[in-house]
Amino acid sequence: MQDNEKKPALRFKGFTDPWEQRKLGEMVDVCSGMDYKHLSEGDIPVYGTGGYMLSVNKALSYDRNAVGIGRKGTIDKPYILKAPFWTVDTLFYAIPKDSKNIDFTFDVFQKVDWKKKDESTGVPSLSKIAINETSISTPSKLEQERIGSFFRNLDTLITLHQRKYEKLVNIKKSMLDKMFPQNGASVPEIRFKGFTDPWEQRKLEEYLEVSGQKNFEGIYTKEDVLSVSGDFGIVNQIEFQGRSFAGASVANYGVVETGDIVYTKSPLKSNPYGIIKANKGKNGIVSTLYAVYKPKQSANPEFVQIYFEQDARMNNYMHPLVNKGAKNDMKVSAENALKGQIVFPDIKEQRTISEFFRNLDTLITLHQRKLEKLQNIKKSCLEKMFV
Repeated sequence: MQDNEKKPALRFKGFTDPWEQRKLGEMVDVCSGMDYKHLSEGDIPVYGTGGYMLSVNKALSYDRNAVGIGRKGTIDKPYILKAPFWTVDTLFYAIPKDSKNIDFTFDVFQKVDWKKKDESTGVPSLSKIAINETSISTPSKLEQERIGSFFRNLDTLITLHQRKYEKLVNIKKSMLDKMFPQNGASVPEIRFKGFTDPWEQRKLEEYLEVSGQKNFEGIYTKEDVLSVSGDFGIVNQIEFQGRSFAGASVANYGVVETGDIVYTKSPLKSNPYGIIKANKGKNGIVSTLYAVYKPKQSANPEFVQIYFEQDARMNNYMHPLVNKGAKNDMKVSAENALKGQIVFPDIKEQRTISEFFRNLDTLITLHQRKLEKLQNIKKSCLEKMFV
């Protein structure tokens, strides 16, 4: 190996020496976790491959931080263990031989493709030998400290944005509950100032009507086929999934205009009876498996989607209306899907609620993109700052 091959593509100013190839076992002492069930309750955390489990009264390491790495199960998610701690027998803990080197050691563990070290034919497994014999390249101790400090600060920033994102997601989840009437009530717990009238219980067919628009004239092509996503709403099928799943002809496909409502019967993990979404994008077409609706003057399409975004509300609404077929498919007509009871406010309050959730979704998306950008920066740096 040439010297220029032992230098990373991206480096802090002032460092020019080539990195040295060595075994990971020269850098850490790999220790085994143990069963904790004989211990009493305490304030020392116990960790497994999935993270914190509970707290006990004794530690395997009282004053030396380590990197946790799975022995069995999840073997590719290392994380820092702050002393004192205990680990279960499915989690190794690797203590750096240089105690000041925990951050760089953690970075090295993140860089290794541990799945390639899997020694099992069933549940993924690692051995101490596999860890110790892993070849790595390292720079001088000073450069290690600089790299470790850089990634520590980057991880702190990622964690900060992760918490902001999760907080906003939880706020939305709470608002989807508290801004809508519960258990037969006619007013929600949280409401915008100026709205006092009770919400009205009616059938959904009083707010939506079945659309009979078809693509018979061939205005739309396969490039205009839409899909319905639980996370992203109504999206262009090719842009979202990379290809069209349409048949040879799309003449009998339903036309979906901006502001229309689409119900897909395809079961999702949290929505066994399908989902309802509003088309906030361009006009397009959907297969005959979807039901398309036009909102009446009394309905705001965004509000209809928001109303059904809470999984429990959607499932409770559709459950009495749907019959499952022999192949677990949904047996419900576009008309019958509107026969259930809902509780809606007047159109003005619908629009106000929709605007609130639109702004909240924009904020959630903003923080999600910031988080993804930082995660991509870290991924790129792990590639370019190591040999």
